[in-house]
Amino acid sequence: MIYPIIAYGDPVLRKETEEITSSYPKLQELLEDMFETMYASYGIGLAAPQIGLSIRLFVVDASPFEDDEDLSEEERRFLKDFKKVFINAKILNETGNEWAFNEGCLSIPDVREDVFRKESLVIEYWDENFQKHTDTISGIAARIIQHEYDHIEGILFTDRLTPLKKRLIKSKLNNISKGNVKVDYRMKFPIAKKKR
Repeated sequence: MIYPIIAYGDPVLRKETEEITSSYPKLQELLEDMFETMYASYGIGLAAPQIGLSIRLFVVDASPFEDDEDLSEEERRFLKDFKKVFINAKILNETGNEWAFNEGCLSIPDVREDVFRKESLVIEYWDENFQKHTDTISGIAARIIQHEYDHIEGILFTDRLTPLKKRLIKSKLNNISKGNVKVDYRMKFPIAKKKR
């Protein structure tokens, strides 16, 4: 099942998410649906809040970066097979220099901006079989995880922009929240409040 992507302005994107257990209803089906939704939306990551669920869950598939000629051969090989499920993730540490990368978000279509993030992280999480992992990840893969992790913390990439950049994109964000944007995937826009 392909879910509509929740658009910027919906409160679910700002809610605190809750941990889940292995008995979460239809978890395997949900994971399959999240990957299907992500692929249908041309994404490389998708967090549960982006489909309206306030739970600590996100999925990533970095394989589109395997063709990026700006990356080393080693990193391209690594990204080719970097398809993962992160349940109840917790970033334990972020290290290295901050570096800029042009980010976008399925919930914020047609907005791309440079965001600065640290180059490496240590993350603890459970996979789709509820096996616990602690991984050290760097580069583009770390960047994708940091972006999706922000979603389960109620943070959007636009929150990490300078005040000037935020002012420059304010009208675009308002248009997205009103549904005044063209996308080639399903979206759900916040319902406008009726005037009294």
